[in-house]
Amino acid sequence: MRDTDDDEYLAQRFEEHRGHLRAVAYRMLGSLSEAEDAVQEGWLRASRADSSAVDNLGGWLTTIVGRICLNMLRSRSTRREAALDVEEYEYVHVPDPIVGSVDVVDPEQEVLLADSVGLALMVVLETLSPAERLSFVLHDMFAVPFEDIAPIVDKTPAATRQLASRARRRVQGQSPSPSVDRTRQREVVDAFISAARGGDFEALLALLDPDVLLRADAGSLPATKLVRGARVVAEQAYTFRKFAALNHPVLVNGMPGIVAAKDGRAFSLLSFTLGADGRITEMNILADPKRMAELDVSFLKG
Repeated sequence: MRDTDDDEYLAQRFEEHRGHLRAVAYRMLGSLSEAEDAVQEGWLRASRADSSAVDNLGGWLTTIVGRICLNMLRSRSTRREAALDVEEYEYVHVPDPIVGSVDVVDPEQEVLLADSVGLALMVVLETLSPAERLSFVLHDMFAVPFEDIAPIVDKTPAATRQLASRARRRVQGQSPSPSVDRTRQREVVDAFISAARGGDFEALLALLDPDVLLRADAGSLPATKLVRGARVVAEQAYTFRKFAALNHPVLVNGMPGIVAAKDGRAFSLLSFTLGADGRITEMNILADPKRMAELDVSFLKG
């Protein structure tokens, strides 16, 4: 029979690791609600297991949550393949963003975004296989040894290393350019808002890299969009100028972005990735009504 004091101690230690576990699950799943579900399931499994011989509780809990996330990803992939029996549309998905004020730092968000995992990187993580994503996230982002990851994906450590290596090549170049500081990022966002409000097409065009990519997720296949090239992307942005008055600068996964909102309700969100020259190389738009309705923008002024 388990000791009540042991259960209380485990619960206390789990709470100490909850922020870290949510960060792991968010990177694995790209969904804040699913990340919460994975962490809660992790607690249920940990509370039923014998942890008396565990030396590294944090590592043990991380592998438990990692295994849960892997199963969730595999289940999601199966459902997605079944749903995408429509060849004329390319599936476009923008992961859940972490949105915050440009003026106030939220400590909980800081934990989730400790290594500046931008939305563009999260998008690329969505393209990895479940095993690749797990291997890369646990090893490269959280320094979990391959020897500990291998049993989760049912591979040898060497094969697990190869999974992470393949994933690393896919995500290379998706981190924010270190030569573009936060001030320059904010200037670009402010310039984008100003050009959109003023209906200045040429000003919009000047902000974009010639090969800029726009990814728009409106929640349903016919409404999703993936376009490339400065002029066509500027044209897409120009068509939304009538909503420009609703735009507010925010932080999206720790980097400057824009949310369109009115009376505390968000309608769309736009994140930017800047190249070394300070021009926009990628834009990700989330306009899924269901997910936008769940976005908390109560921190916005006005």
